[in-house]
Amino acid sequence: MTGLIQVLGIIVGTLLILVGILESFFFRNQRFYRLFLIKPEDTETVRMWVFNLGFYNMIWGVGAIIGAVLLTGPEPAAGKALLLFTSLGHVLLGIILVLSERRLWASAIAEALLPAVIAVLLLV
Repeated sequence: MTGLIQVLGIIVGTLLILVGILESFFFRNQRFYRLFLIKPEDTETVRMWVFNLGFYNMIWGVGAIIGAVLLTGPEPAAGKALLLFTSLGHVLLGIILVLSERRLWASAIAEALLPAVIAVLLLV
């Protein structure tokens, strides 16, 4: 079971890092306007927020990966705590996302579903 949790944690971490890169460095790209609900005329207005949000996601992603790797280290409880914190954080953030903007329901599910599975697996 630990191997499965590690794989899922690394997948979540990698996805968070990739999304963070898109948010921080590619939010001006027209292909992502629909994904981020950004209007072309608003890119400079939202630049500071999406740039920082992207780095938040990259840091969360690194935390998930480190937690997953630590699960089989000398202190697996540390890995479990870090991965559980990261997973539960993203379950909560997915809920907050859909509550703040219903049009982002698919993004909210993508943000929360796999972390919820990880959290359940860690807690059983």
